[in-house]
Amino acid sequence: MPLLILRIFRTMKAIIPVAGMGMRLRPHTYTQPKPLIPVAGKPILGFIIDRLRAAGFEEFVFVIGYLGEKIEEYVSRAYPDIKADFVSQHTREGLGQAIYLTRKVVQPNEEIFIALGDTIFEADLESVMASPYSSLGVKKVDDPRNFGVAEIGDDGFLTRVVEKPEIPKSNMALVGLYKIKESAALYDALGTHLERGLQTQGEYHLTDGIMQLIRDGVKFTAFKVQNWYDCGRKEILLETNAILLKKDTHHSPGAERFKNTIIVPPVAIADSARIEHSIVGPNVTIGENTTVIYSIVEGSIIGNFTKLERVVLDNSVIGSDTIIKGMRHSLNIGDNTEIDLS
Repeated sequence: MPLLILRIFRTMKAIIPVAGMGMRLRPHTYTQPKPLIPVAGKPILGFIIDRLRAAGFEEFVFVIGYLGEKIEEYVSRAYPDIKADFVSQHTREGLGQAIYLTRKVVQPNEEIFIALGDTIFEADLESVMASPYSSLGVKKVDDPRNFGVAEIGDDGFLTRVVEKPEIPKSNMALVGLYKIKESAALYDALGTHLERGLQTQGEYHLTDGIMQLIRDGVKFTAFKVQNWYDCGRKEILLETNAILLKKDTHHSPGAERFKNTIIVPPVAIADSARIEHSIVGPNVTIGENTTVIYSIVEGSIIGNFTKLERVVLDNSVIGSDTIIKGMRHSLNIGDNTEIDLS
């Protein structure tokens, strides 16, 4: 008799903070929120939402701020079937403040899962969701001083979390994934910090609220993240693009689609792109309605509605609505730009 497997998923909301300004990715983030920058043919935020949906999430809360209307438009267009709430963070005073702002759209003690909106991750979320404990995603790093750090006891439970310690006692970095079962207690702790102005390093950190729960006896475990791509800098963005393109989730189009063109896989090229007399790849993403003529493009990300003519590009990130003509360069150019290098 075949086994009937029923998937039971408790009510849980996914909270995705996307209010940051993306300072390290300027000039691109002057006109485009960092979570919407394309990687391997899809916005960063799309990878995050798709992974959470695969784990069973149907309700999402987005904390928006800078260029928030573009986040709303993307989510509404690309994911019309999910239940989405949008909460505005008008002043950016830290992740703790961002999460506290979501309290009105979360039911009392409803479980929440927080995933930062600029980090693509690979983890066994299904096992995390099945655990009876709150849990934080961690990954071993060489220098944890620029991260939140988790200290784990011999019994497997967290004994301490601290934000960017000068002298870390652990090399297990928090990677921006937080499953919280005791959401009411977390909101209470964060609210107390905001009321009393209890900041760390000039911000209200989520780690401080979690640390208060640990002091109060709430048990937290840690789950290891297999892969974690913090797409906050051009170099990491391009590296992530190459890694994801090499996975089997994308299929490079054949050169027969394009006139007198050589395609070197892996690439992700939008169906509406026009390419002629060019060599494209490997590790290239090309957006919608972009034209590439008499050019060579390798290891780069090219936005939408962009035109490249007689250029050689490598290790470049080119925004949308951009025109580039000329010679070989390594460029980092934002949206709505016209450059003539001929």
